[in-house]
Amino acid sequence: MPNNPINTNLQRRRFFRIAAGSVGGVVLASALPSAAFADDLPHLTLDDPTAKALNYTEDATKAPAPHQVGQACSNCNFFQGSDSGYGPCQLFIGKAVNAKGWCSGYAKKA
Repeated sequence: MPNNPINTNLQRRRFFRIAAGSVGGVVLASALPSAAFADDLPHLTLDDPTAKALNYTEDATKAPAPHQVGQACSNCNFFQGSDSGYGPCQLFIGKAVNAKGWCSGYAKKA
């Protein structure tokens, strides 16, 4: 029985739709688990090498110079949490920092 060109084109289109959907699903599924919640992240410790390098402190009121009054993680551009508790910080990947903390990487939120 000879192949019907119309049927072959429909099968090919169906194959590519399924393949594209499958690849898109795999990409999406692999990205989802990497989105961490602040509660799932370990808290940054003061003995962490990056914390030491950036003079991280849990309490901004006790931060060394060049800290200025009013600067805290909660109003830093790199902090991604709420105004209280702990949240993720782009400077300390995979760790949660105190919203009331401070480090020398501070950059005021725009």
